[in-house]
Amino acid sequence: MTQIFFYHNAANRIAKTAALIGKACAQKKSLLVYAPDTDIAAALDRQLWGQPPTSFVPHVAADSPLAAETPVLIASTLESVTQDERLFNLSNTVPPGFSRFASLIEIVGQGEEERADGRQRARFYKDRGYAIRYVDCTGKN
Repeated sequence: MTQIFFYHNAANRIAKTAALIGKACAQKKSLLVYAPDTDIAAALDRQLWGQPPTSFVPHVAADSPLAAETPVLIASTLESVTQDERLFNLSNTVPPGFSRFASLIEIVGQGEEERADGRQRARFYKDRGYAIRYVDCTGKN
């Protein structure tokens, strides 16, 4: 069953996502980011170029010719992507086919709309029997 992690209260959702991706890459883990909003995908792309500030996180769009040899893929759809280990969700809805992934990482900011959408997704997962591990990004747990 998919492991679900909710990182909530992120002061900057894109920066937190990039930091988590940087940690996963340092551990040689491949992952997929679901970002159907082109502005969010572009913001993450820019952030990953300098995350961490002294290095570069290799990443491409999921439909890039280099996707097979790149550890971080950014996708606007999930239907044709074969990676099924780690899925970062940067949409405001439940990602289609999320249950095929070993783990799902949700990053929720501090805005009221983001929080409401996050609560709705958490309820969706809980109602289907998924255990959720919550991480408060403010460190207050």
